Amino acid sequence: MSLWNRRNFLRAAGATSAATLMPGVHLLAEAEKARELAAQAPVAANDHVQIALIGAGGQGMYDTRSALEVPGVKLVAVADCYDGRLARSKEMWGDDLFTTRDYNEILARKDIDAVIIGTPDHWHKQASVDAMKAGKDVYCEKPMIHLYADGPEMIEAARANKRILQIGSQRVSSIVYAKAKELLASGAIGKLNMVTAYWDRNSAMGAWNYTVPPDASPDTCDWPRFLGTAPKIPFNAEHFFQWRKWKAYGTGVAGDLFVHLFSGTHFITGSHGPTRGMATGAIRYWDDGRDANDVLLGLFDYREGFNLSLRVNFVDGGEESEGLIFTGSEGSFEIGWTGLTLTRVPRETAPGYTVNSFPEAMQKQIIADYNRKYPPHTGKEQMGGTEKFVTPKGYSDSVDHFRNFFASVRTRQEPVEDAVFGYRAAGAALLSNLSIERGQVVNWNPDEMKLA
Repeated sequence: MSLWNRRNFLRAAGATSAATLMPGVHLLAEAEKARELAAQAPVAANDHVQIALIGAGGQGMYDTRSALEVPGVKLVAVADCYDGRLARSKEMWGDDLFTTRDYNEILARKDIDAVIIGTPDHWHKQASVDAMKAGKDVYCEKPMIHLYADGPEMIEAARANKRILQIGSQRVSSIVYAKAKELLASGAIGKLNMVTAYWDRNSAMGAWNYTVPPDASPDTCDWPRFLGTAPKIPFNAEHFFQWRKWKAYGTGVAGDLFVHLFSGTHFITGSHGPTRGMATGAIRYWDDGRDANDVLLGLFDYREGFNLSLRVNFVDGGEESEGLIFTGSEGSFEIGWTGLTLTRVPRETAPGYTVNSFPEAMQKQIIADYNRKYPPHTGKEQMGGTEKFVTPKGYSDSVDHFRNFFASVRTRQEPVEDAVFGYRAAGAALLSNLSIERGQVVNWNPDEMKLA
């Protein structure tokens, strides 16, 4: 079965209800009911969480909209290096919103409990550490790191300052991935031996060619602040607004997309990560000055006894699609946009025979002996069949991820995707870039989170 693409997801999300489900299709409703009950619970006046957004690009604004769907959350400030985004933030969330180019002005405010960090990757570490040192809890977009050295520093900052640091790979909070984790643990597909994952982004927007506003200039964009630790070059509007295309600011396909697939795999399997990986890739179509590949393939070994193969493609012209297929000894399940399909396969318990090349008398003897040892109709356990599990109408794992984040902010319990989990996912994903750079297999210690 091919996975539902985004267009079909939107169509299905608008149509699916308990009344329209076909036989063999199950609504993932129990977790959704609990979520709705939590959403309806009143929030005390003194239990509101006040947040700020640092980095108000497309992802940062999407995150903020998701966060504000959680009851008891208020946005009070936004920081960004482009004046147009600050103006847009006021249009969306009110003229009383405090806006600034310098996020340190936000961190100095006592009325802010937590921040969302939606900056380019090369600012994740510094903005997160500065926020935690200022006493703020942090929701940091994926990938957690830009460089391997970022991980230990962020983990230590969360520990030393007793701050909540949650990484933004929302699959960790998804009811679909929770169901997949349950199925795997129950033995529904037997022993896991392979995970195949892919994400194809076949459009200019998917390939990071985001729109550059006509007023982009050194006057409207704080170019020095944007560059930060990146190489100092003259103002370049494409670098500013399409930063994922360059390694100086982003982590390419590996950090943008592979990290989601690693996060989902690690959550479902409980693994700390691969022990080694190799990758290959190139710029096959978008040869526009970028230095981040638009095709990437990776293969990774896990000590739990399975392999993970990954593919990202920006160039084949088809519709956008994403999926993970978990294949075991007794079946598989396939995760798509709005649910998963479980396929159980009959398991062979008899070896079969090939006797046509033997003398006829010997054939009869072998077959008679075989039928005594393996009576007819017992060669396979009848356990085949397909089941589908789909999400309720309008379900958002991004909202659930923020709901979990704010629950941690209030209770001081560890978040669902803490810095250690985030570093293990990002560290594994960035092995792809390192393998291509070195032209060899790269070893990784998933427990100590170090290159081996």
